[in-house]
Amino acid sequence: MDGSIIALIAVVLAVGIFDFTNGFHDAADMVATAIASRAMKPATAIAIVGLFTFIAPLTIGLAVADTIGTFVDLRSASAIAGESVVIAALFSAITYNVGTWLLGIPSSSSNSLAGGLVGAGLYAIGRDHINWGMHALSGGNLEGVAKVFTGLLVSPLCGFIIGYLIMKFFFAAFSRFTVKVESLLKASQYFSMAWLGFSHGANDAQKGMAIIGMMLLSSNVTSDFQVPVWVVIWCASAITLGTVFGGWRIIRTLGFGLIKVKLLQSVANQLSSALVNTLATSIGAPTSTTQVVTASLLGNGAARNPRRVKWKTAAGIVSSWWINLPASMAMGWFFCFVYMQIRS
Repeated sequence: MDGSIIALIAVVLAVGIFDFTNGFHDAADMVATAIASRAMKPATAIAIVGLFTFIAPLTIGLAVADTIGTFVDLRSASAIAGESVVIAALFSAITYNVGTWLLGIPSSSSNSLAGGLVGAGLYAIGRDHINWGMHALSGGNLEGVAKVFTGLLVSPLCGFIIGYLIMKFFFAAFSRFTVKVESLLKASQYFSMAWLGFSHGANDAQKGMAIIGMMLLSSNVTSDFQVPVWVVIWCASAITLGTVFGGWRIIRTLGFGLIKVKLLQSVANQLSSALVNTLATSIGAPTSTTQVVTASLLGNGAARNPRRVKWKTAAGIVSSWWINLPASMAMGWFFCFVYMQIRS
């Protein structure tokens, strides 16, 4: 069997692993507040986010996949260089995902993948073949790496602000909290969990699709970047499976390590996180569900009582986000170097 075909099959399988670890991470983020507030049983919460994570990639467009899949130009690269970039980026993202899961740290699969692509691209094809998006900025537009990184960096800030504002609105609307209102809020979590799961699948599953689309292009299976239907189904299935087996270590960190989560905060967190993800997906900007959920939760807590937020724990989580991109770029560069040495 031709080496490029073997590499293509390996990438498809590796994307499945990446999407599984992505869903594994993000499921914990999505259900943590519902479980911590005791508003929903873990199995129910996982089932809801899993179902809607699967439905979303099958029903929305591919704007996020197009953004990620085209910021490293593989059209003029050799087959070996192209597959090296893709495989190295995947190894980088999977390594970071597994490492942070073992430590119980909520990390960004999106940052890991984007950083890995840039690092591997710099080694294999050079900076001139990476769409940094700088020329578009002069015209007031965002594209390429600039669009990817802006989406990943701005979305947590938006999550914090929206989480703060929604929590303040809830306090004003439900100042006279009664048992009847509590029942309504518990019921509303079925909607908010479903929306959060849908927004997660709509944005995050497209990143794995972009990788396979890039590999199909570099292997000359396709003449331009595109995502076939079978790729959509494969990635949707893998990220859903990871969601179903969500990581409890991260649930403990988010659900119990930052603030004492009440029912109002749980609903506010899910709604604010889903809103940020949905807005980003609509413009083709990738987000990190992990970062959005965490930042929204901090905004919820700050709106309630800033002194009750465990800011030291929050600072440790946020600091890991800043390490994520440069660490992933370095790993992408390293894995690309190793893979090209093996292939040559």
